[in-house]
Order: sequence, then structure tokens, then C-alpha cells
Amino acid sequence: MSQWRAGTVQAWLEVVMAMPMYIRTCSENVKSGKVLLGLTDEDLEMGLGVGSSMHRRKLRLAIEDYRDAESGRGLSKAAELDHHWVAKAWLSDVGLPQYSQAFQGHLVDGRVLNSLTRRDLERYLNVSKKFHQVSLLLGIELLHGLGFDKEALQARRMQCEHQSVDPLVWTSHRIMRWIREIDLKEYADALQNSGVHGAVLVLDPTFNTDAMATALGIHSNKHMIRRHLVERINPCCPASGLLDYERQNTGTPPSARRQSSLGRPPSSSGRHADDEGSLRRRAVKPPTGFSPKARNGRDFSCHGSYGSLPQEACDETPPRSEGSPIRGYTTIEVTNV
Repeated sequence: MSQWRAGTVQAWLEVVMAMPMYIRTCSENVKSGKVLLGLTDEDLEMGLGVGSSMHRRKLRLAIEDYRDAESGRGLSKAAELDHHWVAKAWLSDVGLPQYSQAFQGHLVDGRVLNSLTRRDLERYLNVSKKFHQVSLLLGIELLHGLGFDKEALQARRMQCEHQSVDPLVWTSHRIMRWIREIDLKEYADALQNSGVHGAVLVLDPTFNTDAMATALGIHSNKHMIRRHLVERINPCCPASGLLDYERQNTGTPPSARRQSSLGRPPSSSGRHADDEGSLRRRAVKPPTGFSPKARNGRDFSCHGSYGSLPQEACDETPPRSEGSPIRGYTTIEVTNV
């Protein structure tokens, strides 16, 4: 980017960033890639007229990614996930296509997706349902666990397309098809636009079989139907956190697969801001019990109508003794590097 001339900067803004609305002010103020690399949030707002905070975040994250790439490491894998893929393919996969227009309007790409917090989802993207917030954040955690490599994700999904294995990567559509395969087809359509996908089944300790039955619309007095669901879902989705599940399927220790949050090998140097929307480099530690409250602003503890926690318990984590696991789940700790 530091070698770009004014025309290249404008083409990048229009084609890659999908922001042609800022080309005029950019052509007047940014005459080279070196200038672009030095822009601050204030420069983007006052100099380029980028009034949308989410658009500024997208530009700021992209500039920071390119700044890191100047060291020769290349762009992050998240840079390959454009806003069309996020708004159409990814939201459909996690079973929440109803938010596509909001994501599309804010031009949410892979970098911005990784920066989202529960507050962002509610404030900017109109995601008010707590379970939907959790579903989206767990979908992001799955991408993070795979280094934001959508080809690797697709390859995993292809391997389980015709067999009931590796539920971690199942899309919402795959779960609906599995529900039909276990002779509960009359309930499958209830999962449309519900946000129930594989990462919720595997990573969320409060989403148990009762929560799944509720999501499917199986009445509490249908004991035999619910028992059938338990018998079929338990062998398919054993209690397992992301790291243990990855280790079982790949045979690779988690420490050997740790990457930055955007799918780039970690570096011992470089500037990474901790403010909201910055590129946050995260390492995932092998845990002892899955905590429903993740760090970096991602709170997975409140699940609205689907989770097993009672409604009045949504605002706080259920008390438990220090260090004790939650029924067989492993903890994913997320820390800043």
C-alpha cells in the first residue's frame, strides 16, 4: 500500500472496500498509499467525510491490516471475507438471514465481523434478541478457531455432508436436515431463522437438549419425543469445547495451531490497539471448563428464550465453585496478546 498512487487508492476504495461514496473526498485529500496508511479515525471522519462509525471501523481495520502486511507477512485471511459473503453466505449458514440487510448496509466484512461485540450487534445491526447475539458471536468464534479460512471451513462441511460427524461446523440447514433424518421432520422447519447452528450445539454449555426441544417447538408434555431427541443428539454432539473437539478431529495440539484472530501467524511486534473495533490478536488457551462469559466484550451467558438458564438468571452467571467445570464442557479463554 505504501507504493500506491492516488488512482490505485481510489480504485481500492471503490472495488475492494465497496465504498464509492467516499471517492470524491478521497481524491481531494489522499494522494498516495503512504498517506492512507497514516490516517486516523479523526482523519477518516473529518477529512474523508466518513460519518458512519462502522464504515470508519472497516477502513481503520483494513488500513491496520495493510500496515501489518508491510512487514512481509501478507494480509490476514479475514481480508478474503468480503461483505457480500458475510451478509449472504455466512448469515444464512448460522441461520439468521433476516439480518442480511443490516449487515449489508454497514458493509460488514471479515475484519469487522471479528471485531463485533454484543453491544455492536444491538446498537448498529438491530440484533436485539439475546440468543441471536450469542449465535452470531459463537459463529465468529468458530471462524476464529479456523483462522478465518473459509476454504478450510467448507472442506470440513463437505466431509460431514452425508454423515453425522463433526457437528461443530454444521450449518443451520445441515441441522434441519439431520432433524428430518432422525424422524422428526414435522419439527425441522421451526429452526428456520432461529440461529441454531453447529457452534451453538457444541460450544454453548447452556444450549442443552431441553433448549433444542424448545427451539424445535416440541411441547414439554411430549416426553417420548423429547427422549428420542436426547438419545439421538447425545452421541452426535458430545459435550466438548472447541479446542478438545479440534484436537479430536485433527490430532494437532491446540498450541501448534494458534493463530492471530484474523488468520495470520502471531508476531512478537506490531501495534495492536485495544479500543473497540481494533485488530485484537487473541490466543486460545487449553482450558478446564467452558465459561459462558468470554472476554474481549463477547458475553455468551444470556440466551433469551432458548438457553437452559431461567430468564431471571440472564443478567448474571450462575454461581459455582472456583475452577469447577460446567457439566463436562471445556473452557475457551480469550486473551489479548
